[in-house]
Amino acid sequence: MSGGASGVAPPEDRRPDGDAHPASAGWTPSALAVARDSYRRARRRRAAWVSTLSTVVVVAVLYVVVTTAPGWERTRDAFFSPQSAWDSLPAIAEGLWLNLRVWVVASVVGMVLGMTLAVIRTSRIPALFPLRAFAVAYVDVFRGVPLLLVLLLVGFGLPALRLEWLPTSGAFLGALAIILTYTAYLAEVFRAGIESVHPSQVSAARSLGLTRAQTTRKVVLPQAVRHVTAPLASNLVSLQKDSGLISILGAVDAIRAAQIAASGSYNFTPYVVAGVLFLLVSIPLTRVVDVYSARQGWRGSLATVSGAGAIR
Repeated sequence: MSGGASGVAPPEDRRPDGDAHPASAGWTPSALAVARDSYRRARRRRAAWVSTLSTVVVVAVLYVVVTTAPGWERTRDAFFSPQSAWDSLPAIAEGLWLNLRVWVVASVVGMVLGMTLAVIRTSRIPALFPLRAFAVAYVDVFRGVPLLLVLLLVGFGLPALRLEWLPTSGAFLGALAIILTYTAYLAEVFRAGIESVHPSQVSAARSLGLTRAQTTRKVVLPQAVRHVTAPLASNLVSLQKDSGLISILGAVDAIRAAQIAASGSYNFTPYVVAGVLFLLVSIPLTRVVDVYSARQGWRGSLATVSGAGAIR
């Protein structure tokens, strides 16, 4: 038997496509391996050509349909004016800075409050029943009411109370409404992560002498957060886009700045500029979430499977 007196086969390493081959320098692939690699390369080349051709056809059709429309000249001047875009860019960029600050604050506060509600809702301590009932009611209400309606109720309802200690700026009230709504969504994300931790993890931690609080803090929550990182990041990306809704309360964010610029010239190019700036923020975030999800999901799991290289 080859591989020495112990009868163990020589070690193998894995190629990027998942095929195993001996580590010896004199190894040559079999005819079957060569044919398989050739087929895969041909399939990838064909897929690339088909994707490129279909993309070119779709873009060409859209270009012809748009540019040959009767109102294209007027639409181009009204929505894609370079001069109007350049003139409105500084004010819109300054407004976007407000959106980003609201997004960061709402994300941090929403995650802290959401995790707190999730821990309370999954707790089985009898004394916390009133808090569990409050958490359930809070999540049901703010997940069922549209964010736009919450913005209107908070933005016009709280100032009517005439509380001297409560700020009444549009940015503050808008951020508060976003926090109230997204805390409910984030609480459900964290609750799903907590419930995904197997009960044996809790039992093992308690058997080692950890208290209920220590088990939650050191065992359950770290695993729960790791399980829901991708959906949590997706909610934060959505929050970044919804931060533009604070403009309805008078806050001069990117959308409000675009509205002011458009109202003076009756040219809608500033809205396009605002949309592009939001895309410059949201698209990289979305791609990062997609990459992380791919690594944690089905394709990422294949990396640990022997021989599971190019399955598809």
